[in-house]
Amino acid sequence: MADVNTRIEQFRKMAEDDPTNELGHFSLGRAYLDAGMADGAIASFQRVLEINPNASKAYEFLAAALLKRGEREAGIAQLTKGVQVAHARGDVMPKNAMVRQLQELGAPVPELSDARAEVQVGEGQVLCSRCGKVAAKLPAAPFRNAIGQEIFAKVCAPCWREWIGMGTKVINELRLPLNDPQAQKIFDQHMIEFLNLRPE
Repeated sequence: MADVNTRIEQFRKMAEDDPTNELGHFSLGRAYLDAGMADGAIASFQRVLEINPNASKAYEFLAAALLKRGEREAGIAQLTKGVQVAHARGDVMPKNAMVRQLQELGAPVPELSDARAEVQVGEGQVLCSRCGKVAAKLPAAPFRNAIGQEIFAKVCAPCWREWIGMGTKVINELRLPLNDPQAQKIFDQHMIEFLNLRPE
């Protein structure tokens, strides 16, 4: 917890330097939530959803911040919307987490149809975990490890190119020396969140 204020300052700068930086706002929201600062977290996650309405994890965290502030109905509304978005995108873990929260709150879980069954993925294409669209896949896995294979299987080439630019910002803004295993772990976590892969 000692470094929460440092993280808030780093991510605030990242978000302010580029107001369209979805990852900067998302990370700032997470840091605010960790610090128990619900108001800041709510504003940050609302901004994430303005930039990318398909960011299913943002609904989950926005709901958590609203519930922390005692706004039960608003929290339930975000969880309900988040379940629908996560289901449409095939984001199983965030969807299950939000369904559980709705059940714990005694709120109805939305009816979900299996729309994804109709999606046709052709040769050389992938149903992308980030943009939720069928698009060209990468020519090869970007890394020789499990994360690399997951990116190859789940992320389209345009979204990977978008991450390359965002990843450079993450390294520069957070001053990450990637030869440091802890810095590499931080970088990987940002990449996983940006690409909407496995939640932590």
